[in-house]
Amino acid sequence: MLLLATDVADLQGRGGGEGLVRAHELLEAAMRRLQLELELLLSELRYNAVDGSISGHADQDAAVVEHIRVVAKAMMAAGYGMECVSTFKSHRRAELAGAVHRLLGFSPSQHARFHKLTWNQVDGMVQSWHAAAGFAFTSAFSNERLFCHSVFGADAAVADKVFADIASDHAAELLAVAEAAVARAGRAPERLFHVLDVHGTLAEILPAIVSVIGDNSEVTTRANAAIRNAGEASRRTLASFEDTIMKVTSKAAAPGGAVHPLTRYVMNYLVLLADYEDTLARIYQQCRGANASGCGSASPDSPSSLNPIDRLVSVLLRKLNAMAGRYQSPALRSLFMANNTHCVGKKVRGSSKLDGILGEDWTTAQRAEVRRHVDACVHSAWHDVLACGGEGAEAAVREEIATQQRWVAADDEMGDALRAAAAAAVVPAYRVLYRRHGATAWMTPGDVNAMIGRLYARIL
Repeated sequence: MLLLATDVADLQGRGGGEGLVRAHELLEAAMRRLQLELELLLSELRYNAVDGSISGHADQDAAVVEHIRVVAKAMMAAGYGMECVSTFKSHRRAELAGAVHRLLGFSPSQHARFHKLTWNQVDGMVQSWHAAAGFAFTSAFSNERLFCHSVFGADAAVADKVFADIASDHAAELLAVAEAAVARAGRAPERLFHVLDVHGTLAEILPAIVSVIGDNSEVTTRANAAIRNAGEASRRTLASFEDTIMKVTSKAAAPGGAVHPLTRYVMNYLVLLADYEDTLARIYQQCRGANASGCGSASPDSPSSLNPIDRLVSVLLRKLNAMAGRYQSPALRSLFMANNTHCVGKKVRGSSKLDGILGEDWTTAQRAEVRRHVDACVHSAWHDVLACGGEGAEAAVREEIATQQRWVAADDEMGDALRAAAAAAVVPAYRVLYRRHGATAWMTPGDVNAMIGRLYARIL
């Protein structure tokens, strides 16, 4: 550059228009060479897919960055700042787009109209979006901003503007994927987990967005709106899920007092939902904080202001209690409740997350409730049989055994509990009758005990 300045000065010193024209031509030629050199230097730099750092092909990264800074400074000083900035932005935007594309498996810019995509299309995109968004917002953008300030550090305003021009569109495209996932999910319960994942990722990267792009930027405003929308969508889906539970209809009762499919479905769903305890806590805290503006018509007693998992378990249990009314037999009603409440409790105990959410007191109370239903079932089934006394007791016992052979237990544990309770209630009472009327034709107490021991062998 010193030789260039000397040549230009010599030409200008000769006087006349010819010298100025020649000096301008020489300067343009030099700037073209510098611009080409800038392009070559920039083409050596790539994003590290692990940490988002910017590196070259060898252990000369610092030297390359310094060389780029010198070239940019020379071009800016010579009045070729526009060309310098344009070249720099073009290369860096392409590199950032390539890095994001490699992680996503697609280019967000190819799907500018996300609202026209189907859920399956969006779902396929959002699976890789989490890693790409984390890479871009927490690593790549931060390193890109530092790089811009390293190159254009002489003018911080220029450096910030260059960075904004490089990153803003990519940031907006990444947010568009999240927005589309929330919008297309609707209120389908199985899609809620995708929405919660999006909310969790957005909440995780928001501090980086604020730090790197700015808390007053359009990107930050849009990210905050996306978080609110994901929270509102999650609350709507859970409210709809609760409403679905309450509206489930079944013309026939579950055969033999078995576990109802609704119980298994809801509890399996809640086991998965429990893994999102922290995200749900943030969402409902957000609702309480926003109150009138963020939660629609939520009231203090609405699902949006209570623990949703605790509430959904309570709703399920109330629904099961209503379903039990379809049985004409009081014993079968109690058996149905015993099986289903046992299934609920077992699912809770089998999930450390769910067990922690509902708490030890709930688990203790639930065990007692199961036992109450078991005792009620045995009492209703056998009370009248044993009360008849006399020689009719044996026939009544046989008839009741035949009836209960069609009854089922939720699992081996419940079968053991039912058999133990029945044997404890029936065998001693039958033994008294047997001794009192000890006819040789009667079944022995051991026979009755063996028959009870074969009940509830069928597991549903």
